[in-house]
Amino acid sequence: MKKRTLGAGLEVSAIGLGCMSMSFGYGAPGPRGEMVELIRRAVDRGVTFFDTAQVYGPFTNEELVGEALEPVRDRVMIATKFGWNLDGLRVGDRATALDSRPETIRRTTDDSLRRLRTDCIDLLYQHRVDPSVPIEDVAGTVKDLIHAGKVKHFGLSEAGARTIRRAHAVQPVAALQSEYSLWWREPEEEIMPTLRQLGIGFVPFSPLGKGFLTGKIDDSTPFESGDFRNSIPRFSDDARRANRGFVELLQRIASRKSATPAQIALAWLLAREPWIVPIPGTTKLHRMEENVAAADVELTPDDLREFDDAQLEAHGERYPEAAQRMIDR
Repeated sequence: MKKRTLGAGLEVSAIGLGCMSMSFGYGAPGPRGEMVELIRRAVDRGVTFFDTAQVYGPFTNEELVGEALEPVRDRVMIATKFGWNLDGLRVGDRATALDSRPETIRRTTDDSLRRLRTDCIDLLYQHRVDPSVPIEDVAGTVKDLIHAGKVKHFGLSEAGARTIRRAHAVQPVAALQSEYSLWWREPEEEIMPTLRQLGIGFVPFSPLGKGFLTGKIDDSTPFESGDFRNSIPRFSDDARRANRGFVELLQRIASRKSATPAQIALAWLLAREPWIVPIPGTTKLHRMEENVAAADVELTPDDLREFDDAQLEAHGERYPEAAQRMIDR
């Protein structure tokens, strides 16, 4: 697996593995033993970058990742995230769900270390910007954790350009994790120029459009009752029909490259910048193998122009209204 560098020295595999769906968000969790095996097989295939978060489960995803990676801890980089008041989340009160107070960061980081079965977290993200806590206080707290040897690198998720700059001035930010894919290109406007200027890496989550860009979902595909895509406007029947053009474009290019639409979608991200590391998630071994192989797919300048010339625009919001309000601008 080829390697890429996030920030000023965090070297990881060109494609990571997002572990959220193994225990949260997409319906029933996968069988624990199978998920442990999938993660370890990913390591065998050269993946060295694994993404989890305190809130996934909550907590069960960190425990899963910790169990899976403990035997190979010296070969991998683990990223996790803080910043939620779980009591607020449980009652659906998003106004009180964010919590990045310094004492919360310190306490929950110690909890994450225990669940992950490690003495140091390679990359610690603020999961969402907490408007009630100055970002300088957040960055300063993580800086203290780095000095204490509990964390190696600091990251932000779904942060706006101004917030990124303010945080970076206190503690260098190694990576921003935000949604970015063929059907969500907003980061190109302001975020990516900021990252380029400051030397910060970019870790796109949902690089396959929450599964839509694989071509395996159409307007009649049902989701389980616990699948959060049921609440996303972009996955309404009408939106799925309207967004079919993205899949058709990927299929057209994939047929020329002897690849799959998912591999082309990931290769497109890798071609954007050398400091981009997508983290597709899956609960299926063959999908992990498919995603990892995308690192070897080469897109030509003509291929890349075809994407831009298509001028496709996605239909439907990417989050429900309440979640949209939590995105830092």
